[in-house]
Amino acid sequence: MKCLVFSALFLFYLLISAEATIPCNTVNAKAAPCVTFAIGKAPTVPPACCSGLLQLARSVRSVNDKKDICRCMKAGTKSIRGLQDKFLKQIPTACHLNVGFPVSASVNCEK
Repeated sequence: MKCLVFSALFLFYLLISAEATIPCNTVNAKAAPCVTFAIGKAPTVPPACCSGLLQLARSVRSVNDKKDICRCMKAGTKSIRGLQDKFLKQIPTACHLNVGFPVSASVNCEK
């Protein structure tokens, strides 16, 4: 469940590059530490969240990679109860990540 919330966080990393090679289980594992913050259970973004998202960002090699990560995160967020966009939106800034688009569980991954 936590992995799904982190998937939404990986949407941030989608700004980086275009070939799909990053499996959802990897995306979910990297984003999992972000779930407690994204549901409002942690007062700050955990360092492991930022570390995982940075690793994902560095793994992007293409636009398709970005879209795949986005799709994985979006699918993952659907099963996380209590996920709040107001917390998701804070993660890129807290992790010093420039995603270039609004972070949301309802983001359009095809753009």
